[in-house]
Amino acid sequence: MKHAKFVSFTEVGARTAARAAALLPDFLTERYARTVDPSLSGTSLSRFAQQAMVDCDLIVFVGAAGIAVRAVAPYLAGKAYDPAVIVIDEAGRFVIPVLSGHLGGANELAERLADGLGAQAVVTTATDGRDVFAVDNWARDNGCAVLDPPQIKHVSGALLRGETVGVRSGFPVDGRLPAHISLNADAESGFVIGFDTKAVPFAHTLHLVPRIVYAGIGCRRGMDADKIESAVQEALEAAGVPREAVCGAASIDIKKDEPGLLLFCQTHGLALTTFSAEALRQAAGDFTPSAFVAETVGVDNVCERAAVCAAGGGRLLCRKTARDGVTVALAARDFRVRFDG
Repeated sequence: MKHAKFVSFTEVGARTAARAAALLPDFLTERYARTVDPSLSGTSLSRFAQQAMVDCDLIVFVGAAGIAVRAVAPYLAGKAYDPAVIVIDEAGRFVIPVLSGHLGGANELAERLADGLGAQAVVTTATDGRDVFAVDNWARDNGCAVLDPPQIKHVSGALLRGETVGVRSGFPVDGRLPAHISLNADAESGFVIGFDTKAVPFAHTLHLVPRIVYAGIGCRRGMDADKIESAVQEALEAAGVPREAVCGAASIDIKKDEPGLLLFCQTHGLALTTFSAEALRQAAGDFTPSAFVAETVGVDNVCERAAVCAAGGGRLLCRKTARDGVTVALAARDFRVRFDG
């Protein structure tokens, strides 16, 4: 679940913060009413902002925009890393996304909060104001990692000037492309959707990596997280898949409490999905069998079958690789590039 922190500075603001927080049931919300809660008197707003910028997906300041800007400014890390930051005036009349409008979803969240509060969302990003295709919005909505955020400005700038922007895709493209986006144009700026992060077909190339790959992992009991890390990295390199494409890990259910595997997943923010031996046996495909594994855990292959199961029957990108008592396979779920036109 995503994490949001609300901070207010007056009694009126505290009531507005409470109303706004109630509009986000899909977030774990915390409210800090600095003039209402005696326990917050004397605490540092700067320290609050520093921590919130690291551990939150959304920060909402209910008060003056200047306070929010000064509080978060020292801790800005970059377009791909900063959380969404929104300002609401204490009376709840205006909702203003001030940071990470697209990648962090601040613009969309501002519209949502404004609707619930009966307020006016004040969205200032140029692509939204002129109804121009926003590549970072598309990346977020389609589960793609953005590898080189500074290139976003070149793509967006070209579109705002009415220039053609190129796109190259390693996946099938469905539907009509947005205005001024071309699959064939020899454009100065463009974006690449796929796993080939070394491809540079444009002078200004933005890489978007679909997060659709699952790492199936088998390991001996008590395996260190660093050895799992090395084995996964070796499989990724063998398959030519960037780490940013990995969206989850999978294994057999007897490994659901394996400390090293859990630590590996926690380090990379990956959910671990486990399957019973019976479920793994039902996986469709051609897998690398092992009599020893079958005798030990009840199924002839863990890593390949687990990866395919987690990917919803997706295709294997990398068959079983073994390193220091760890086996890894990679599978990708089906992905197609779709635009609204």
